[in-house]
Amino acid sequence: MLVKKVILVGKLNDVLKDVNQALLNHFFVQVCDLRTELIEGMMKVVDPDICIISLVGAQDYDNAIFTHISAFYPDIPVITIGTEREMQGFLRFYSDGQFENLTRPVKNEIILEAVCKRLDLEYSPERGVVDKKAKKNIMVVDDSAIVLRAVKAMLEDEFEVTAANSGTQAITKIGKKRPDLVLLDYEMPVCDGRQTLEMIRSEEGIKNLPVVFLTAHSDRKHINAVLGLKPAGYLLKPPVKENLIVTIKKILGMPLDEPEENEG
Repeated sequence: MLVKKVILVGKLNDVLKDVNQALLNHFFVQVCDLRTELIEGMMKVVDPDICIISLVGAQDYDNAIFTHISAFYPDIPVITIGTEREMQGFLRFYSDGQFENLTRPVKNEIILEAVCKRLDLEYSPERGVVDKKAKKNIMVVDDSAIVLRAVKAMLEDEFEVTAANSGTQAITKIGKKRPDLVLLDYEMPVCDGRQTLEMIRSEEGIKNLPVVFLTAHSDRKHINAVLGLKPAGYLLKPPVKENLIVTIKKILGMPLDEPEENEG
C-alpha cells in the first residue's frame, strides 16, 4: 500500500481542517501548530515526505520555521498555501525550489495535484493518488477460465492483472479497485460485453475507463457492431501477446519497448 507522510502546519482553523480532510483520504497526515519547537520535534518523529504550511496568521510569527526546515531538511519539499501578501515576509525561501506557494483561495484538488507532483505521484479524481512507478492494473473479463489464465500469463510480467469471469463480477471488482484498462470479452452469457460496457459508461466515476474488446468473430458485420460501441480498441481471440501488450501501452500512453536490432 502506498503511504506517504505529510506534516500539515498552520493555525487550527477551518482552512486547515478542510485541507487536512482532503489529504487524509490519500496520505498519513500529522497536523502541527505554528510553533517552531513543535515543528522541530515533529519533523524528527514523523520523518515526512513533504511539508505543507498554511500561511494564515504566519506573518504574526518570525521565519524560524522556514529557516529550520531549509537548514536541516533541505531535501523535503515544502508547499505553502497563502495569499501574495501573506508570503511577503518569506520570499527569500522560494528562490531555490524547495519552497513553492499555492495562492489562496485554492481548491483541494489543486493542492493534491501539487503534492503529487512534488512526490512523483499521480492524482486524478477517479483513481485518487497512485504511484507512477507502480504497475498498471489491467482487468481481464471473460467467462472462460482458460482464456483468463492465458491472458494473465501474457501480461503478468509487465502489469498487475485482475480477473473477472462475468460482467457483473467485473463491475463489483471495479468498484473496489479501479483498473487502468479493461480487456472485455464481447461474447459472454447473461451479461455480455455490450451490456458490461454500458454499465461502465453509466457510472460517473468510471465512465472514461478505457475498454478493449476481445472477440472471436472476424466477419465485417460483427466487427462493425463492436466498433459501433466506440471502445478504446478491439483484438481478435486468441490474442497475440506482442499485439496485446502494444495495444495496451498505446492506449495508456506508456513507452513502447525498443525493437531489438538485428546483428550482422
